[in-house]
Amino acid sequence: MHAAVGFPALARAAQPVASASPVASSTPSVTSTTVEPISSNPGAVNIITGTGLLGRTIGLDEIPGIRLGGLWIVDADYLIRGGVEPRTWSFNSALMLDLNLDASKLLDIPGGSLGVEMLQFDGAPANQKAGVVTGYDGLTEPKPLDRTELYELWWRQSFFEDLLVLRVGKTLPTYDFNSVTRPVPTSDPSLKIPSVSALISTGTFKNPTLIGAMPGYYNSAYGVTATYNATGNLYLRYAVYDGSLATGVQTGLREFPTFDGHYFTIGEAGYSYTLGENTLPGMVAAGGWVETGRLHGGGENENGAEGFYTFGSQRLWREHPGVDNDGVSGFFQFGINDSRTRIANEYFGMGFTGFGLIPRRPVDSIGTGVAWSWLNRIYGFRSNEAIIQLYYQAHLIGTTFFQPTLSYIPNPGANPGVPGALAITSQLTVLF
Repeated sequence: MHAAVGFPALARAAQPVASASPVASSTPSVTSTTVEPISSNPGAVNIITGTGLLGRTIGLDEIPGIRLGGLWIVDADYLIRGGVEPRTWSFNSALMLDLNLDASKLLDIPGGSLGVEMLQFDGAPANQKAGVVTGYDGLTEPKPLDRTELYELWWRQSFFEDLLVLRVGKTLPTYDFNSVTRPVPTSDPSLKIPSVSALISTGTFKNPTLIGAMPGYYNSAYGVTATYNATGNLYLRYAVYDGSLATGVQTGLREFPTFDGHYFTIGEAGYSYTLGENTLPGMVAAGGWVETGRLHGGGENENGAEGFYTFGSQRLWREHPGVDNDGVSGFFQFGINDSRTRIANEYFGMGFTGFGLIPRRPVDSIGTGVAWSWLNRIYGFRSNEAIIQLYYQAHLIGTTFFQPTLSYIPNPGANPGVPGALAITSQLTVLF
């Protein structure tokens, strides 16, 4: 629920600095030089990627209003035991290059900006090897696993000092909807929760009840998103996107939208607040969605689908109230749909994150979480699938992070005969 937010100069693509206003993300102003903990995949949750170092290196920063940045994420999964193919490795790499143009400086159009981003992904079917339906490693998604695509192409226009914000073009709904990892907005930097979690499971970025319906990493889609910032704490958001992903179309690889009667419509309302004498920040949001058109899956057919979701995060403890960001935060997620053709019908997730708890390691974070999905058995799946994860995110140097994550899936959903899986993922993230 961040928006009109500033981006830290060193970790800008990681997570925006919290603000008192929950406007839609994408304002490229820089207000801090503090490096903060990041999401495990900033390219899935931040509309502006990287720190702008690439542009500064080649001299583009000398032209007012032009920003060029990016990120590179590489990970290695080792399936220790269980699953479908135990004792095997999987390697994944995602490279994103992002160009942002400030129209107020370049074209004298107040409140306007243009974003263009390229994605190169090369990976392996780590989740299939483990027999996991919803995904314990969210960096690798549907085939093809080697792809070059136009990831983003959008125009953002704000009106009345960000009271109303519109974005039109190719983008990711996960930037604006059901994004539990977003920082909680607050006017006091010492109160803010940075990236709420760095869990790597797919459910962290997209509620599994929305898989196969809502576009997201790495299948972006064309659409229109509108945000109304009713107050400094309340926002209302609505969008319509190309919904052909629900028919199996890889929308991320499409250069143009598909108009075939399949549309994905979604709305969300969110509210931020503080609790207690230590002013612990928190937020809660809820939304509903509708997918139109004829849908097929698992031998079933249906005319559209719809669902509901909610999520929230809360600072639970502050180690140094009024001084810094150290402490513990928690989050929850819930989703449900009425679909006969989507892979999951209900979902619950929760987790906890500790910030600055390791002596002399102020930027490191540690977290744990569970993602529990109730699956659609017409596909031959188990009735449910749980993913339990524990991670440690270490800040190496500059804007480079290393994160080992241990995943345990006691009941991989691919089929009832797949044994419980244990996997370790080592991930390196470089923002530039």
